[in-house]
Amino acid sequence: MLTLANQRFWTRRLLRSHLEAIGMAPGDAVMVHAALRSVGPMINGPDTLIDAIQDVVGPDGTLLSYVDWNPQYEDAADSEGRVPEELKADIPPFDPKRSRASRDYGAFAEFVRTSPGALRSGNPGASIAAIGGNAAWFTTNHPLQYGYGAGSPFARLVEIRGKVLMAGAPFDTMSILHHAEHMAHIPGKRIRRIEVPLLINGKTEWRMIEEFDTADPVVEGLDENYFAAIVAEFLTDGRGSAGAIGSASSILVPAADIVAFAVQWLEQRFPAMES
Repeated sequence: MLTLANQRFWTRRLLRSHLEAIGMAPGDAVMVHAALRSVGPMINGPDTLIDAIQDVVGPDGTLLSYVDWNPQYEDAADSEGRVPEELKADIPPFDPKRSRASRDYGAFAEFVRTSPGALRSGNPGASIAAIGGNAAWFTTNHPLQYGYGAGSPFARLVEIRGKVLMAGAPFDTMSILHHAEHMAHIPGKRIRRIEVPLLINGKTEWRMIEEFDTADPVVEGLDENYFAAIVAEFLTDGRGSAGAIGSASSILVPAADIVAFAVQWLEQRFPAMES
């Protein structure tokens, strides 16, 4: 029988040692996806994992988390992404300082978003929360249009040769691969348009935002969980590192390498048509 006397609780010190063992280092910029139940019980809860990551990367490093948001109105939009006028007055705008992280990405994203000193980028659906030395650089001027492409926190993580940690999180939740979808030169990408309310200078302004579809595979013919296949093949090639973070089987991969691999993976399967 599991009791408080024999249950193992992970501490900040132990988690720090796990993060170092898997390859995290001072100065790293790391996008983290964490399945907290898989990590296991932690003294002081998820804040302990956040603190341990910050201990390892230090003041010059940066912790990032994909937070998205919870709009809860998108099913009301028509085929062109327009929201009924009679509904708009009742829909709160996206506020980077207050809008909750999407529940689809677990509690860790919201813990990062609400941590002291955390900053959040201004694209609602592609928003990133960041803590640390380069948090402002990562989150400033996040494009509203095509928010996983050039100028996005995802592109900047690749530029700075950052890393991605999957701490027990399913491989198909690796959000940096949305950047690969954007970068890949393949035909027939799905495009999604949706009206979004933004809080600008204290007032709500509705903007039409366009991006490649991230809710479904970006082109026809891909398995729903194809991100997981890409990550598994990447690891099979001996890239990245694996280890335990707490009780969670975890991986740490270079952002630039996994994106380049994913772009090539897509382009080989869906070659661009000759002009």
